[in-house]
Amino acid sequence: MVNNVSDFIIKRLARWGISRIFGYPGDGINGILGALSRSMESIKFTQVRHEEMAALMACAHAKFTGEVGVCLATSGPGAIHLLNGLYDAKLDHQPVVAIIGQTARMAIGGHYQQEVDLVSLFKDVAHEYVHLATDASQIRHLIDRAIRIARAERTVTCVIIPNDIQTLDAVEAPPHEHYSIHTGIGHPSSHIIPTDEALQQAAHILNVGNKVGILVGAGAMRSASEVITVANLLGAGVAKALLGKCALPDNLPFVTGTIGFFGTTATESMMNECDTLLMIGTSFPYAEFLPKEGQARAVQIDIDGRMLSLRYPVEVNLLGDSKETLRRLIPLLHQKPAHEWRSKLEEKISQWKYEQQHLALREANPLNPQFVFTALSPLLPDNCIITADSGSTASWYARELSIREGMMASLSGNLATMGCAVPYAIAAKFAYPERTVIAFAGDGAMQMNGNLELLTISKYWKSWSSPNIIVCVLNNHDLNMVTWEQRMMEGDPKFEATQVTPDFNYAAYATSIGFLGIRIDSPDQVTEAWQQALAADRPVLIEAITDPEISPFPDHVLIKKAQRLASAVAKGDQAPLQNTGHILQQAIESSSH
Repeated sequence: MVNNVSDFIIKRLARWGISRIFGYPGDGINGILGALSRSMESIKFTQVRHEEMAALMACAHAKFTGEVGVCLATSGPGAIHLLNGLYDAKLDHQPVVAIIGQTARMAIGGHYQQEVDLVSLFKDVAHEYVHLATDASQIRHLIDRAIRIARAERTVTCVIIPNDIQTLDAVEAPPHEHYSIHTGIGHPSSHIIPTDEALQQAAHILNVGNKVGILVGAGAMRSASEVITVANLLGAGVAKALLGKCALPDNLPFVTGTIGFFGTTATESMMNECDTLLMIGTSFPYAEFLPKEGQARAVQIDIDGRMLSLRYPVEVNLLGDSKETLRRLIPLLHQKPAHEWRSKLEEKISQWKYEQQHLALREANPLNPQFVFTALSPLLPDNCIITADSGSTASWYARELSIREGMMASLSGNLATMGCAVPYAIAAKFAYPERTVIAFAGDGAMQMNGNLELLTISKYWKSWSSPNIIVCVLNNHDLNMVTWEQRMMEGDPKFEATQVTPDFNYAAYATSIGFLGIRIDSPDQVTEAWQQALAADRPVLIEAITDPEISPFPDHVLIKKAQRLASAVAKGDQAPLQNTGHILQQAIESSSH
């Protein structure tokens, strides 16, 4: 049995509980690949089509499991390709370790083939810990510290291993002498909690508030029962940031839905009218959708002190784990009597849902993308996992899918990178092979990298205990989100040269690699397509031919940008008139006075 540095790395990762590595081969990591081939019983390797996808899958693995995600890439171009996916993990505070190769030590500094200054390159994305191995005796503490720091800081770390070190004899235990480092395995579970004084101050603010609004994010994902108790005690409504979509079920009468550009009118009303704001585990970035400064007294709970009082001037900052902090806060809160504030919020929530059902039935050419989502929502299987790409799919995902208890869902939050939905879905399926996984992507994201990662699904799906993975592509021949942003942010018409995507038959392509491919272009086909997909005995791709002129932004957001939309129309872009003409007419009339 070979026992070199690479074998030691794999054994050490396994002792840390790592069971899967996402990556792509290259001669800069041949030693590590050899060790993986000798240890496939302890750690599985998932071969992706591009290193960026390996990093995105490692990030998704961390999001869906709470474990450390690990990705592996060769030196030079392979390492460079990892960066986008690693930034996705960094910005969404996920623990990911990147292990990358480097040219042999004696060639470093000699302008050798594929030689890149990787320490400098990764110094931003992995600034908490990025190190180059120069001796076999370092490997133990480099691996141990990379994993421990990734977990402790919920961040990205990186270990760079020259290829000649990878095949040296392993050093199981460094010598007991000066300069040696002796690290161990294990990261104890712990709960950070605020001081009693801070909890008392927070409770006072929440108790005296008359109109309490709550905003939850990904940091509240495992605190649903506590958030519900607090909301009921305070008579509060609860809005959800995009990464917190699964923090609470949508069928609770006081959940106002998402916030921001993809938010609901119920959430907007709550933020505009509340006199007290409680933020839990969220770094939602857009100030214009929060209460005006001075309107509301605010309390914030976050496990990362750097994120406190960052988005809104908070009166009491509670540094701590959301679940444990809420548990200690609950006995200090007073039960508010039922009153008009909560009742009005619940009425607005019901009204919003009614309006959305009506809007989903609007005529379109040929298919309303909103209906693709609303038709699926009641059919979603229990405990399913949903992923969405950046762009217009994120908008429909945010507002139209009703999350129930036990479901999981995610997307690229703070980085908002294109091309995340399919690799996220693959990582989810490896983590939970028995669960149904559904990915939503636009045609732009599919052409960027999603089509390639369908091959990864084709390669592995027969190894999963359930074949149920569905990719839904919104094919509108348009980079739709940016088209609407050009109109509503800049007042410019759609620029065909940048916005129109090449024609491609996604369903036929999927069929050619072993999927069930379904192409739909009429409302009558939508429900049947979803039912067929959910019952299929193989992976499914649904290609929905959707109308790009159905705005992914809700009306209450478009109204704020009506003057810009009117400018785009005045410059010759008549397409928005189809479904936003009522908004534009108001803007044109007001601008003429």
